[in-house]
Formats: sequence, C-alpha cells, structure tokens
Amino acid sequence: MARIGVEQSLSNVSDALRSKGYDVVELRQEQDANGCDCCVISGQDQNVMGIQNAVTQGSVLNAHGMSADEVCQAVESRLQS
Repeated sequence: MARIGVEQSLSNVSDALRSKGYDVVELRQEQDANGCDCCVISGQDQNVMGIQNAVTQGSVLNAHGMSADEVCQAVESRLQS
C-alpha cells in the first residue's frame, strides 16, 4: 500500500487514510517526507520564506478547506495517475 506523509495538525486526515489501509507517516520535519508517495499539508505555513526545495518525488496535496473524505479522494486520484 502507498506511503502517505501527513502534517501533524491533520490527525483526522491521518485517521481516515489509515482506515483505508494506507501507511501513514507523520510529517514533523523535512526528512519525514522521504519515501512518501504523496504528502498532505495543511497549507498554513506553505512556502513562508519563499524557498522551494523538493525533498520528495511524490505529489504534495494542500488540504486547506477540504474535508478528510475529500483529501482521501484526492490522494487516491493522484496515486492512480
């Protein structure tokens, strides 16, 4: 099953993804994203300093304004493409 990195503040998203069988990793620091197929961020502190270093080859999903179910659907959609 795919490995999904989820920002700490999105515990409801983590729970929803785990219930669907995904391997969920909590994103606490930059290195936690290594090896993830997809990362889910809250968008609250996105690109604060204008630095855009890519640490993961997987896609990054901004969950701002989305429900846990919507995030799960978006993750599934990105993993299929």
